[in-house]
Amino acid sequence: MRWSKTLQVVGVHAEGEVGKVVTGGVIDLPGATTYEKFVHLRTEDDSLVRFTLFEPRGCAQMSVNLVFAPSDPTADVAFIPLQPDGAHAMSGSNAMCVVTALLETGALPMIEPITTVVLDTAAGLVHATAECRDGKCGSVALNFMPSFVEQLDAYLEVDGHGTIAVDVAFGGCFFALVDAKTFGFDLGPDEARDLVEIGSDIADAAKEQLSVSHPLFPAIDAVEYALFCSHDGDVARNANVMFPGRMDRSPCGTGTAARLAIMHARGQLEVGETLEFQSIIGSRFHASILRTTNVGRLPAVCPQISGRAWIYSMETLGLDPEDPYPLGFTLNDTWGTGVIDQHRSN
Repeated sequence: MRWSKTLQVVGVHAEGEVGKVVTGGVIDLPGATTYEKFVHLRTEDDSLVRFTLFEPRGCAQMSVNLVFAPSDPTADVAFIPLQPDGAHAMSGSNAMCVVTALLETGALPMIEPITTVVLDTAAGLVHATAECRDGKCGSVALNFMPSFVEQLDAYLEVDGHGTIAVDVAFGGCFFALVDAKTFGFDLGPDEARDLVEIGSDIADAAKEQLSVSHPLFPAIDAVEYALFCSHDGDVARNANVMFPGRMDRSPCGTGTAARLAIMHARGQLEVGETLEFQSIIGSRFHASILRTTNVGRLPAVCPQISGRAWIYSMETLGLDPEDPYPLGFTLNDTWGTGVIDQHRSN
């Protein structure tokens, strides 16, 4: 066997959502800061996205996280989550996967009973606190960067569905949040296909009709996801529709952060209150608002979101120099057409 390229990868999932962690083979990326590296991956070079996520090494239902030395001296490590549509600034479930993988494999020192890890992301610093016992991570709590409301009750014209109201907020990326009752959804697993079809239409409309831009990070300038929401008593439910047309298996960390900003703006959740968020498969995050702040001139909240992650595999990805598909491939039977349009062909 002869490989011209290898990556060491730890398989991890956080509350059901797969977020593999590259622990070897990627030394660094162009750019002086994590934000600049994110922009490079997003706009200049998608080869790592294709190599790790496209078939035959990857699939649509997963993320892959790059970890490298932080540009901020106060951080322990930097990470950038990769998904089939490219690099993303932040992901809560992926941050839980990264912390768990690095601590349980010894890449970062584990201190029992509590280990603190500062993550350098393209959207700002995230402080993670991991409960540790007998060499294992339990719950990982993430103190997010500030989350804020962009617009309440924004109206979208959605093909086949008429005019609908969404709330738009940032929680690490921008979301269009939809009341599940608008379409009669209970957010159960049997509704996944219908949620994906309608949510994809909503996300497409939001990208076209809504103008957003982070005050501090101008490259974060599009609504990325449609998040269906419901709330019954002490439990809230999230169903996040992801590219290229699939459901987030976790309650979605960044979506939860965006939702906390909206709930606070609407007077539905105060600082210090904790709420349980469930996913479409019943997995759970717990979230609260630590304090309020501002992002530029916008009022914002600082969320804390906690969940669990588990390692399930250790693998090495390789490239045979004679492989006719060095950066992988997609077919529209499972990937749809968007990913083919957005990435360069082999």
